[in-house]
Amino acid sequence: MTGPKTNERPGTRAVLRHSSIPASKARQVLDLIRGEDADRAAQILSATPRQAAIEISKVLASAVANAVHNEDQDAEDLYVSACYADEATTLKRWRPRARGRATRIRKRSCHVTVIVSRMDDERLARRRAERDANQARRSRRVAESRRRADLSGRLTRRRAAQAEEARRAAEAEDEDEAAELIDEDEVEDEEFDVFSGAEDEIDEDEVDDEAENDGGESDTDEESER
Repeated sequence: MTGPKTNERPGTRAVLRHSSIPASKARQVLDLIRGEDADRAAQILSATPRQAAIEISKVLASAVANAVHNEDQDAEDLYVSACYADEATTLKRWRPRARGRATRIRKRSCHVTVIVSRMDDERLARRRAERDANQARRSRRVAESRRRADLSGRLTRRRAAQAEEARRAAEAEDEDEAAELIDEDEVEDEEFDVFSGAEDEIDEDEVDDEAENDGGESDTDEESER
């Protein structure tokens, strides 16, 4: 028993008619997205470096939009159930060759059809389980990165606090040294004042002694003269 005909396959479709891309080249790109999820198929087409991928991505987006707006389906539950490229008209052109001959040029075109359908419940459940597992792994990675960031932030704050304490301690030591130097200077000044006072007293005593000696000598001279 043969499968369903091309125009009888279930699902929501979008058709691009008379595309200037040859059917052989379009089929190479369509083979990449057949059976894939709609999101995954769009990613594959965006990363495929071929001109046919650009046209087919537009057809895929149109099919998904038709399913969402016309049949009230969820875009995340869709997958590419069928996609194919049929031969379209071929333009005949001629190229001159040697000895007056000509060679035929065939400019081929195709009709591109993309059909999207809703995934079955088992596949949806498996896909949701994978998505939940990915989200859980991502949440763990985010929590771990935040924990590392918090630890690094705490270490940074702790180091900054230690540096601030060290700076304050150094400033306090400098202030203490400066106060000690000031006290030493004051003590030296006081000692110098005491020493200078003692010298002044000694000088006064010497002056008094000299004056007394001079007075005694003058008395002896007067007595001798008498």
